Amino acid sequence: MIHLGVNIDHVATLRQARLGIEPEPVKAAAICQASGADSIVAHLRQDRRHINEKDIELIKKSVKIKFNLEMSLDSEIVGIAVKIKPDQVTIVPERRQELTTEGGLNVSGSLAKIRSAIGLLENKGIDVSLFIDPDLKQIDASFLSGAKMIELHTGKYANAKNNKEADFYFKELAVAASYASKKGIKVFAGHGLDYVNTQRIIKIKEIEELNIGYAIVCRALWVGLGNAVREMRKIIG
Repeated sequence: MIHLGVNIDHVATLRQARLGIEPEPVKAAAICQASGADSIVAHLRQDRRHINEKDIELIKKSVKIKFNLEMSLDSEIVGIAVKIKPDQVTIVPERRQELTTEGGLNVSGSLAKIRSAIGLLENKGIDVSLFIDPDLKQIDASFLSGAKMIELHTGKYANAKNNKEADFYFKELAVAASYASKKGIKVFAGHGLDYVNTQRIIKIKEIEELNIGYAIVCRALWVGLGNAVREMRKIIG
């Protein structure tokens, strides 16, 4: 069975629209947990545009399922992760100007820094995943870094303009997942996945987990968060 990680960043985005106290991400995490999510995902950005330190402290203390903290290699953020000790971190690239993560890590271009961060985090008992494009060179670099798991960036597939593009990017993901799995790397995937395009991604047998957020939070406006999670759980179940 493919696991479902629910990213709750955009619950915090709504809160920050008025700089208020609601909706609280930790309450969203509890609902997701009760509705079939296998993990909770949150991205602590350097600019704190949505999730903040208090959020991740509360989530870590309250959820019983896996807590996956998305983060950059910024030394302050790495230090916070070491202190909070989420079950897993997913290292992602980060630019202040971007609306959302635009692509995967350049692991081959930052190999020493990534290897050092993995060593530090794993020494604290934290699993480490690298968010990368479905590029075989980046998978090779991830293997060299010591990473035991990767998350394939599905954005190009999700944003395909037509069936031909979707077919091309789906095949790219399938090849990358197979290649990584043969190297002994666990394969996750996410970014831009929704209630339609996810139905094809689950056919890639090497993928063990899908991390989905925006589509679920959007769907929650119409059916409620619990139902939105259950609907996605049913699709990938």
